[in-house]
Amino acid sequence: MHELAITQNLLATVLKEAKAAHAEKVTTIVLVVGELSGAVSDCIQFYFDVLKKGTIAETATIEFKAVAAQLKCRDCGLKFKPENEIWSCPECHKQNIEIVGGRDCFIESMEVEP
Repeated sequence: MHELAITQNLLATVLKEAKAAHAEKVTTIVLVVGELSGAVSDCIQFYFDVLKKGTIAETATIEFKAVAAQLKCRDCGLKFKPENEIWSCPECHKQNIEIVGGRDCFIESMEVEP
């Protein structure tokens, strides 16, 4: 359910930035969503389609960029992508792991028309 709040903030930010740029229309939004962010792209799209009605983003589309999870072993320093739900280092097999990528959820860019 937190996708509703994410989408409300997304739209508010887009409209604020479009207004600051004196834009008449928002056409495209590029949204980066990490595998570990907890955000579900389909839910964000659903809420966006509802919330954008009547705004200058009414015909805008969202392009989702998925970011894979990336872990780092605190013992040997190896960075790796988890292969399963058991997060252990493929090099030293220890489970002293730090998440270093994949928690992202941000607007990378947007396109507007004057």
